[in-house]
Amino acid sequence: MKLPLVIGHRGAMGHETENTLVSIQKALDLGVDMIEIDVFKIKSGEIVVIHDHTVNRLTNGQGKIEEYTLEALNELVVTGNHKIPLLEDVLKSINAQVQLNIELKGASTAVDVNNIVLEYVENKGWSLEDFIISSFNWEELRKARVSNKNIRIAVLTEENPIDAIPIAKELRAEAINPNFEKLSLEIANTIRNEGFKIYTWTVNSSNDINLAKRWAVDGIITNYPERVN
Repeated sequence: MKLPLVIGHRGAMGHETENTLVSIQKALDLGVDMIEIDVFKIKSGEIVVIHDHTVNRLTNGQGKIEEYTLEALNELVVTGNHKIPLLEDVLKSINAQVQLNIELKGASTAVDVNNIVLEYVENKGWSLEDFIISSFNWEELRKARVSNKNIRIAVLTEENPIDAIPIAKELRAEAINPNFEKLSLEIANTIRNEGFKIYTWTVNSSNDINLAKRWAVDGIITNYPERVN
């Protein structure tokens, strides 16, 4: 039985505050094959790594992430005394040691993310194969494909994963990333037969991890990477 890739969810968020450099490092320490992060574009133009549309849940601030400037964002303190990192900060931290799944959470992120990716491919020792772009916003994935005809794409889906097959074909995606609660052996086989890999989220319990392995998924996105091995 082939082993699935171990994909650290927002770093290793079962251990450290999600999407922080400490969480990224913890995922690396736990020996992941890939790290998944979320990105938004903020008011001053930078691409930052955070999951929520607002800063309310994880910082001492309030308001929509996209309305912040970098200067204002740097004033915030994230739970655990961390900062919200730039995408470039995360890339420097990973330093091409493992693959990176960049989830486009915010609008107008595809082009800027692609420019950063290309910069790291051309000048910082990364390869295009080290990156995979995913999103629930399929329109943003279309922009990602227009920006880069060769970058790997994964179609994120919350509901029936079968419904993501047409867009995956349109985008020449590598994978469909289904909600584990919506996955079954039958659906996994259908996705595979259509030629796509399966990176499922968010799989944390030992029972679910074993089930995902039995269904021969290609990657398991988890808050606890050490549980997958």
